[in-house]
Amino acid sequence: MRRRLLALVCVSASLLTGCGVMSDSAADRRTVTVWLMQHSASQDFLDRFTAEFEREHETLDLDIRIQEWTGIGEKVQRALRGRDPDGPDVIEVGNTQVSAYAESDGLLDLTLESMRDWGRDDWLPGLAEPGRWGSQQYGIPWYAANRVVVYRKDLFRAAGVTPPRTREEWLDVTERLDTGDTQGVYLAGQDWYTLAGFIWEEGGELATERDGVWKGALDSEAALRGMDFYRRLQQLGDGPVDADEEHPPQAGVFADGKVAQIVAVPGLVRAILQQNPGLEDKIGYFPVPGKEAGRPGAVFTGGSDLVVPANTDAEDGAVEVVAALTGARWNTDLARTMNYVPNKADLAGSVAGEEGLEAMAAGAARGRATPATPRWSVVEADNPIKEYMTEVLTGADPEKEAERAARRITETLAFE
Repeated sequence: MRRRLLALVCVSASLLTGCGVMSDSAADRRTVTVWLMQHSASQDFLDRFTAEFEREHETLDLDIRIQEWTGIGEKVQRALRGRDPDGPDVIEVGNTQVSAYAESDGLLDLTLESMRDWGRDDWLPGLAEPGRWGSQQYGIPWYAANRVVVYRKDLFRAAGVTPPRTREEWLDVTERLDTGDTQGVYLAGQDWYTLAGFIWEEGGELATERDGVWKGALDSEAALRGMDFYRRLQQLGDGPVDADEEHPPQAGVFADGKVAQIVAVPGLVRAILQQNPGLEDKIGYFPVPGKEAGRPGAVFTGGSDLVVPANTDAEDGAVEVVAALTGARWNTDLARTMNYVPNKADLAGSVAGEEGLEAMAAGAARGRATPATPRWSVVEADNPIKEYMTEVLTGADPEKEAERAARRITETLAFE
């Protein structure tokens, strides 16, 4: 609205004073305000993008404002509810947050642009699917990151094993590595993101939706098989059964030098090498194995989507910004600059030559996201999945514990 009012003022003034002579001046330029999250893109990338975008769009100026993740949810909701003259026209949001913002009709429907211009069918499913609410596309995939297996090349050589191609081979290899004071794998008992991938690989779900009603699904046969695989793998190391991967941080555990494998994003290796630089030439990566050779296992995909507030008064400019940032040119540039996975599988070649990124990109093709309901964040806050995992790993009956956890998820998702 602020820019429309400016245009009306100028038109009125031109009739009286000749203001119209400013038609080629700054009065005709429009500003697109973009909220991006801290550390998502380097300043060099943003400077290059801004300069090129403004050169190619002579009537648009970019105002990129960096936000912190802490408290961002409420800040975004406020921006969507009431138009601030300095409010955002494009916002970066976590891929699993889109449904919470779309539910209140706060986002612009970008389905047409997605299908007609942006190749929606080619996006990574772990970014594209949570960007939808109903049949409409609100979140446009920007970048992705997912877990791979980070391993010690020297320990694999000493054991006479190579990176496995299937999950059963993975168990065999890990058992051979789990000897003496070396853990075959360090897998914390409550690493539920990794469990989610195993469940999806079996054809199961964390929760299912029918006619608008969500129900927990950990008690399905497929989900139980996923949990059983997790149990078999987890016992080939000494990961704590009652804590997640951050308690203690698994980077530190791996850096101690007595762990053959962890499941983590490649970026975690930076923290490992800070604590133990001697491992620099000893670390390798491979995708989380699937049930079939030649096809990586399903994994949780994290990352960001770009959204446009429905109350923007710079809709055309905002759409142009989204198109540019998520298009092949700048998306691959961002991936190379920040060590991300591009938003389309056919762009994976842009990170060729980087072992960790290649492994991550291969897995991203089988990426998934958490259930697309605004209530899922409440499930995560209470997180019955973690408790369920600990109970099973300490000998409780898997079916009974799965039924209990699924019931708690159903109750949480149904609460209004």
